[in-house]
Amino acid sequence: MINAWLTTTYETTMDKCYKTTLLVLIGITSCYALLDVSGIDPKFSAPIANVTVPVGREGVMTCTVHDLYKYKVAWLRVDTQTILTIETLVITKSERIAITHTEQRIWQLRIKDIRESDKGWYMCQINTDPMKSQMGYLNVVVPPDILDYPTSQDMVVLEGTNVTLTCAATGVPEPTVTWKREGEKSVTSVENSGITSHDGAMLHIYHIERHNAGSYHCIASNGVPPTVSKRIIVTVNFQPIIRIPTRQYYAELGGRVILECHSEAQPNSINYWMKGKGEIILQGGTYDSTLEDHVFKVTMKITIRLEKVSDFGVYKCVAKNSLGTTEESVKVYRKTSKTKQVENQIIQQSNYLGSTTLIKNYTDNKINDILLTASAASSSGATISFAFLRLVIVMAAMVAIVAVKTL
Repeated sequence: MINAWLTTTYETTMDKCYKTTLLVLIGITSCYALLDVSGIDPKFSAPIANVTVPVGREGVMTCTVHDLYKYKVAWLRVDTQTILTIETLVITKSERIAITHTEQRIWQLRIKDIRESDKGWYMCQINTDPMKSQMGYLNVVVPPDILDYPTSQDMVVLEGTNVTLTCAATGVPEPTVTWKREGEKSVTSVENSGITSHDGAMLHIYHIERHNAGSYHCIASNGVPPTVSKRIIVTVNFQPIIRIPTRQYYAELGGRVILECHSEAQPNSINYWMKGKGEIILQGGTYDSTLEDHVFKVTMKITIRLEKVSDFGVYKCVAKNSLGTTEESVKVYRKTSKTKQVENQIIQQSNYLGSTTLIKNYTDNKINDILLTASAASSSGATISFAFLRLVIVMAAMVAIVAVKTL
């Protein structure tokens, strides 16, 4: 009860003080009006400069007069017709308002901690008859800000779908929004990789592909520091793909080969090797996984020791994720003793027909293909006439000779 009484008493006392002050000022003004001030004509020395102030700073509006004598200077808010100050007395209840003056000439209205609502026209008055006044505009600017909503958040999308990124920015003046890829790539380079349009706050990606994945930055600026940005990470999910550097390997019984394949996937894939139609190889492989541009890349290598005939044949590289399974095959062929015999026959025929070195180099790839095919066929049990094979090789050598003589 006592606190309530004190509060009521304080408010009543303050209201009386304000009313008394106004009455005193009006009385003083009336008294000055009765004085003989003929010949005294106060004037404004310069117009009030318009002021632009960032929100949160202090705004200062200056009114300069001369020959003021006993006249009074007041500041008013035009749109609300609120008296802010008279002489050095602050009339408004706002603690952010202050008045300063220098030699009765320069009267400065100071507004601390500027708010966007402070924007508007302010009037400086001299209480002459008729009254003299001039106005100045206080403009309040607001640095850009990016709203969490409806600005896009990090997203995961399927390859081939259409994607729209949104950047909702506020500020005074209205901010301009630009888009960039992480790594200082320009919007143009982004468009060249699949983006066909960007309309201010919206960035459209049509039929998004895996190379469009990554971090996108929306940048908002309006000339009021600081410029702000937000990063949006776009992850593109796709079924695994596999690349095979070599699809055919050749080795002798008792030797070994190193099989290799490379996979890419998002989300991450399970990778393994299979022998034949379904036997999973559980041991002996190495799987080096890296994450590049939001894509999981795996290099798969496995060493196959060819200790028995059944170790030759087809091997499969398999990559599997939630979107599907992809597999590619490689084949290991067996070299036999017949291979050496056929190679010696080629050299003999080449010596008979022409320059061994030149012909062997010229036909190396073709002859190797014939030898390896014959070897594979032999290991699989197929019957091939050795005489026929020799005839084919000799004919290839003769073609090579003709080609060399033509050069």
